[in-house]
Order: sequence, then C-alpha cells, then structure tokens
Amino acid sequence: MILPSLQNLILGDAQADRVVPPSGFTAHLTLFVSGAMAFLTVFALALSIASGRLADRWADELAGAATLRINAPADQKVAQTEAALAILQQTPGVARARALSREEQVGLLTPWFGADLPIDTLPVPQLIEVFSADPPYDATGLRLRLQAEVPGAVLDDHTRWREPLVEAARALRLLALISIVLLGGAMAAMITLAANAALAANAQVIEVLRLVGAQDSYIANAFIRRFTLRALSGAAAGVAVGMLGVWLLPEASEEGGFLTGLGLTGWRWLWPLVIPPLGALVAFVATSRAANKRLGDLT
Repeated sequence: MILPSLQNLILGDAQADRVVPPSGFTAHLTLFVSGAMAFLTVFALALSIASGRLADRWADELAGAATLRINAPADQKVAQTEAALAILQQTPGVARARALSREEQVGLLTPWFGADLPIDTLPVPQLIEVFSADPPYDATGLRLRLQAEVPGAVLDDHTRWREPLVEAARALRLLALISIVLLGGAMAAMITLAANAALAANAQVIEVLRLVGAQDSYIANAFIRRFTLRALSGAAAGVAVGMLGVWLLPEASEEGGFLTGLGLTGWRWLWPLVIPPLGALVAFVATSRAANKRLGDLT
C-alpha cells in the first residue's frame, strides 16, 4: 500500500494535475513559504547544535577543573603553597595539580590591569590548578582538610558560575528546537491557506469533474501532489541557501567560542538534508486535511 501511494505521489496523473493551477499566487506562496521556513530552520538547527555543543563542553571542562587560591602573607605563601600541593597529591580523585607561575598569573591579570602591572608589589594570591580524576574528589572533605592545615587556601570548583552558564546554553538549545517546531507549524498554516485558496478558485472545475464521475480522492490527490512537490522543491532551495550561509560563518571547532562555533561540523552537515522531506510531509498532511475538508464542504 505504501509503495503505490509513493509512486502515485511522484508520478501523478497528467490529467488530474490540470485541476491545480500550475502558476499563480498559490504556487508562489507555497514555494516562498517553504523556502523561507527551510532557510530559517537551517539556522535554528545550527543554533541548537552549537548550543548543545557549548553546554556539553562547559559541563565537561569546568566540572573537571578547579582553582585553589592561597591567600597568605608573602613570607608564608611559598610554604602554604607547598603544603597545599602535598595535600592535593594525597587526595583521592585529584588527577594532578600545579601552581601557576608568575608569568601565567601576570598573563591572567594583564587584560584587566594592563601590561605594566607591578605584581611584585601587590598582594596577589598564588593560584593552583586542580584537575579532577574519575571518580572525582570529595570537594567538601578537601575544603575541610585545607582549612585545617592551610589556613590561607580557598578552593573554588567553579560551581557558582558554571551551572548558570550550562543552564543558559541548554535553554538556548531548547529555544532553538521550539523555534523549529513553530516554523513547521507556520509552514503548515500557510500551505493550508494556499491549498484552500486553490480549492476555492477551482470550485467550478471540481463540480464539473464530479459530474463526469471523478471521485473526491482523485481530485484531492491532484492538489496534494502539486502542493507537496512545491513544498519539497521550495524547501530544497531554502536548505541549499541556508547551508551556504552556515558554511560562510566562521569555522566551528570544539575549542572555539560560541559566536565562532555556530557552524556545522562533520556528520552534522547531514541534518539539514532531512528538512526538505519533512517540509514535504508537512505539506502533504496540511493539504490532505484542507482538501478533504473543502471537498466535504462542497458536497
């Protein structure tokens, strides 16, 4: 049953196709709407993929790294740093830890205070990078031990600002997915209006076809096929232009920032190719409902 239906949809009937006007505002409207919606869907899909990639990277990278800050007088800073490193080496779940050099700390402060920062005259704390293993260390237990043995040590596991960033990226991905659904709904609504307009414009032709013995399914299939193929061709053109636009964006990479990672990488370029068949399916369903309802009203 499926194969004959697909064959009928693709090949159609030359006589039945004449029922639907090959040109006019309904044809232009269907092509434009399907192309525009497919174009916007490509960018919404790229935004969704980029947001998901960003959320995963932030969750993985920030969850596996922490910063230990040594706030101590200058004459005690070296001793407390060595004591903290010794504790970290003994802590289960800590993969490695290292103290940042003076040059690295200057590099972190330069964007904020300039290149001529007199770091030796400022009470800048010593920073230690802490990398978590699998399974991770017990942050609460480590804080208690550091508090007891290294009074100037403060452990920051980035939880305060990591979770809001990850939640924001995931919310953006959800918003992009909702946008895709809304674009599909808008496309269905516009194609339904175009199909109703075409059916209304051909009401007299439909009555004549009924008089000569044409069944409603025969008439409906003519409209369904024409509008489905229009939506398919319009969506294919919109996807082609959208993929070209995404390709012209800055190259996406796992290390790049959000604005430089809106493109598609690897096998993800296959996702936009699903849009034209889905657009055709939306047009098929919308036109089928519109045709059956309109033909029923004309009975």
